[in-house]
Amino acid sequence: MAQQAYVTETDSGSSGPERQGPRLRSLVGRLFAGWRGPRTWRRGIVTAVVAILLAVVMLVHSRIPNAYGNLGSLTETFLPWLGVLVPFLLLIGLLRRSATALIAVVLPAVVWLNLFGGLIWDKTAGGGDLTVATHNVNAENADPAGTARDVAASGADILALEELTAAAVPTYERALESAYPHHKVVGTVGLWSKYPMTDVRPVDINLGWERAMRATVATPEGPVAVYVAHLPSVRVKLEAGFTARQRDESADALGEAIVHEKLPRKILLGDLNGTLNDRALGGVSAQLRSTQGAAGSGFGFSWPASFPMARIDQILVSGVEPESSWTLPRTGSDHLPIAARVRIDTTGS
Repeated sequence: MAQQAYVTETDSGSSGPERQGPRLRSLVGRLFAGWRGPRTWRRGIVTAVVAILLAVVMLVHSRIPNAYGNLGSLTETFLPWLGVLVPFLLLIGLLRRSATALIAVVLPAVVWLNLFGGLIWDKTAGGGDLTVATHNVNAENADPAGTARDVAASGADILALEELTAAAVPTYERALESAYPHHKVVGTVGLWSKYPMTDVRPVDINLGWERAMRATVATPEGPVAVYVAHLPSVRVKLEAGFTARQRDESADALGEAIVHEKLPRKILLGDLNGTLNDRALGGVSAQLRSTQGAAGSGFGFSWPASFPMARIDQILVSGVEPESSWTLPRTGSDHLPIAARVRIDTTGS
C-alpha cells in the first residue's frame, strides 16, 4: 500500500518535467509572437536609420569638417560616449520587435568596439623603473597643501602640476620639499623630481605667457626629457560652437618643440585640454604614445572630477615603455590627477 501511495502522489504532481516543457514553449511562443511576418522587417526603420548614421559618424569622424564651430573636434572629444546610444537603440529595437533595427544596431556596435574595445581590457603590468604623475591643481583650489600631499602619496618620482598661481606656489613648495629635493616652476606650471634636473627652460607655445616647460631629468636609468604643458582652455558656445583656435595653435607649437628634442627618451605631462581622438592634437599625438592606451584599464577619464567624461589630462611617452597607467583619487581640484609607471630601456643608451 505504501508503494502504491507513492506512485499515485508522483503521477498526480503538477511540477514534473513533462509539464515544464509545454509551459516553457508557451512562454517562448508568447514572447516571440510579434516577431513573425513581414511587419517584423517593416517596423523600426527610423531606429535602423539612426543606427546606421551613428556608425557612419564614428567611421568618418576624422572627415567631419571643422569649418563651423570646430564640429569635428567637438565630436572627437566625446567620441567614446557615442557608444552609449547603442544599448538604447538595441532596447528600442527589441520593444518594437524589429529585426531590421536589431541588424542595423550591430553596425555601430562593431565600429565602436573596433575604435575603443582595446581600452576596455586591463593592460596593466608589473614592474617599471619610473613613476610619473600630473595634476591640474585648479587655480581656485581651496586646499593646495592637501592636494600636494595627496598627489605625493602616489609615490611618483616625477610630478608635474599645472594651473599654479603665484600665491599658491609657496604652499606647494613647502608641502612637497621633503619628498622632492628638486623642483622648478615656470609661469603657471611646475615640475618636482626626486632626481636632479638640468637644462630647465620655458617652451614657447604661442601664448605670450609661460604655460609650458622642459627639463632633463637624470634618472638612474639615464636622462629623460620631461615636458610639462597646460594648453589653453576650450569653450562650447551656441553662437560659436567649439572655440579652440588658441588651443590648436599651442598644440602645434608644442608638437614642433618635441620634434626638435634631441634626447631619445621623452615624457609629456600635462593638461592638453583635449583628448587624443581630437585631430587638433595630432602634432603631439603623432610623436608620443598614450600610457593609458598602452598600459591602462578603461578610458581613464580625468575631467570633470565630479563626473569624469573626457581624458584631457595626458601622460604621453616616447623611448620608454608604459607598464601601467591609472587615475588617482579626487583632490580639491576640478581635475583628477593621473599617474603612470614606465620602463626605461637602457640597451640603446
